[in-house]
Amino acid sequence: MDQINQQVSSTVSPAKRVAAFSVHVFTALGAGIALLALLEAVREHWAAMFWWLGAALLIDALDGPIARRLDVARVQPNWSGDVLDLVVDFVTYVFVPAYAITASGLVLPLAAPLLGIGVAVSGALYFADRRMKSADNHFRGFPGLWNVAAFYLFLLHPAPAVSSLAVIILIVATFAPFHVVHPVRVARLRWLTLSLMAIWAVLTVVAVANDFDVGVPVKSALCLIAAYVVVSDAAIKLVRSFKA
Repeated sequence: MDQINQQVSSTVSPAKRVAAFSVHVFTALGAGIALLALLEAVREHWAAMFWWLGAALLIDALDGPIARRLDVARVQPNWSGDVLDLVVDFVTYVFVPAYAITASGLVLPLAAPLLGIGVAVSGALYFADRRMKSADNHFRGFPGLWNVAAFYLFLLHPAPAVSSLAVIILIVATFAPFHVVHPVRVARLRWLTLSLMAIWAVLTVVAVANDFDVGVPVKSALCLIAAYVVVSDAAIKLVRSFKA
């Protein structure tokens, strides 16, 4: 198979190979942005950290469609876009947020190091799990979105004991057999999901731009959208079970 891929790649023009490799560079740029986010976190510039994590999230949303458009897997067979994507996702979705949760004072001080380790370890295991997505493209368990979890902790700023309990629940939920909707790949109610994600993105920008000092309507809307993502699959299955 490798020999076939090499033969296919050798027939591709240099310009196409450069274009395809540039997509890998674009993906890898997320790792550099993660470093910038971590530097801001070390300085306790939390809003700035989330701006950088948001930029990394944007790259993650764009690189896949571009890679498929340029047929990167075929044109550059020596480079694994899947592995690269997982590496970058781990540092942006898990590692930097784990530091923020540990160092921000949002959780109980004595528990913070253990919770941070729990986030990092559970996140690493999740990204290595071949069953992380179901056949219908739902995430299996809490999908390691610790950047989003950290955002809600900063947004709602609950008592440290409550935050600590929430982190523990999410660590356990990483391995729980329930499904969470993928905002793009799940076909069912995609129009609704994408519409809510657009609203969520706007409200998130508003919250970060105001250093999380936003009113109840914004916080409530963000929480309701999060609830939809988490429970929509279970709710639909429950309704269908009653109809059956």
